[in-house]
Amino acid sequence: CPVEVKQGLMEWFGPIVHEIYGGTEVGIALHATPEEWLARPGTVGRCVPNAEIRIYGDDGSVLPTGEAGEIYVRNANYADFTYINNPEARAESERDGFISIGDVGYLDEAGFLYISDRKRDMVIFGGTNIYPAEIESELIQSPDVVDCAVIGLPDPEFGEVLAAYIQLAPGAKPDPDAIRSYLEPRLARYKIPRIIHFAEKLPREESGKLMKRKLRDQG
Repeated sequence: CPVEVKQGLMEWFGPIVHEIYGGTEVGIALHATPEEWLARPGTVGRCVPNAEIRIYGDDGSVLPTGEAGEIYVRNANYADFTYINNPEARAESERDGFISIGDVGYLDEAGFLYISDRKRDMVIFGGTNIYPAEIESELIQSPDVVDCAVIGLPDPEFGEVLAAYIQLAPGAKPDPDAIRSYLEPRLARYKIPRIIHFAEKLPREESGKLMKRKLRDQG
């Protein structure tokens, strides 16, 4: 969840909320105590015993501290796996014995992991990687915004351009310029969405997961 939301939870309930990170393929591989998270807001933790993590670049190299790339995990605590009737997918997800679960992020100097976004949600604008989660985190803090999503839409000049879909708070006016003005002091100019749509409600699964594919299909 966004840093601001979890900070609010900590303030309300006290420092009792732990952070874990992993997936069906690798189990629970990272953990942060409440105290560790408060010292490093936004982290999803560092490796539990017998787990390892690497950040790989697009060229297959292991990236240094602070540089974002695809996250790969190896967890000796968890049994190996395969995808039923799809061994090719298993092979594609592996690199040097480490497994990707589809996220992009970076490590700090103490080995704590920070998630930038899902790899499939990353937008490439004129050759520059942009992570929509960063923009969504700023948008949701606006008192005029109840829910939001940012995606990339095809563009003949830049490859992709940013599009924001916004559910407004009651009484808020659907003003794209006001949204951009709110974002300008908070984000680099190239991260401000060129396209802004307003919606009564954004498509979400019963679990609450945002269905960005539906937004991409709408264009």
